[in-house]
Amino acid sequence: MQTPLDNDLTKRYREQFGAAILEAIEDRKQAYLVIEAAQLEEIARYSRDVEKFDLLEDYTAVDWPRREKRFDLVAILYSFSHNARLRLKIPLAAEQSAASLVEIWPTANWLEREIFDMFGISFSGHPDLKRILLPEEWQGHPLRKDYDILQQDTAWVRENLGIESGQ
Repeated sequence: MQTPLDNDLTKRYREQFGAAILEAIEDRKQAYLVIEAAQLEEIARYSRDVEKFDLLEDYTAVDWPRREKRFDLVAILYSFSHNARLRLKIPLAAEQSAASLVEIWPTANWLEREIFDMFGISFSGHPDLKRILLPEEWQGHPLRKDYDILQQDTAWVRENLGIESGQ
């Protein structure tokens, strides 16, 4: 169950970034800040340097195909000094890109490549944005909810392996 979050941490973020903090919620005892994509890099740098979230623990996406902003990027941050986690949720339109976080947390490199590969979300400023799990010639992005994996798998197997898929 989501409830509004109004603790000292969220107050500091709101003071620093104002309207770029769209929402502060707690969901199943997990703190989330929903933020404007345009402020992602600045909020991430502040999170690392000021609030001491030293580790980008995970970075992924969720596809909501019926929403105006189709995707949510979700960054899970961890602070060793505070033994605390914070999740940043960044709503994105279908063709919108996000700033790369590689310069802030190097672990973002492969995580952003995986998001690009599976969802087709681009990251501006990424040093080497290319597929990481699927072959370069693969068509589409399998974790989009409107993706037909059976059709793609059948075509890829036929073209690249010269056999009919067992699907």
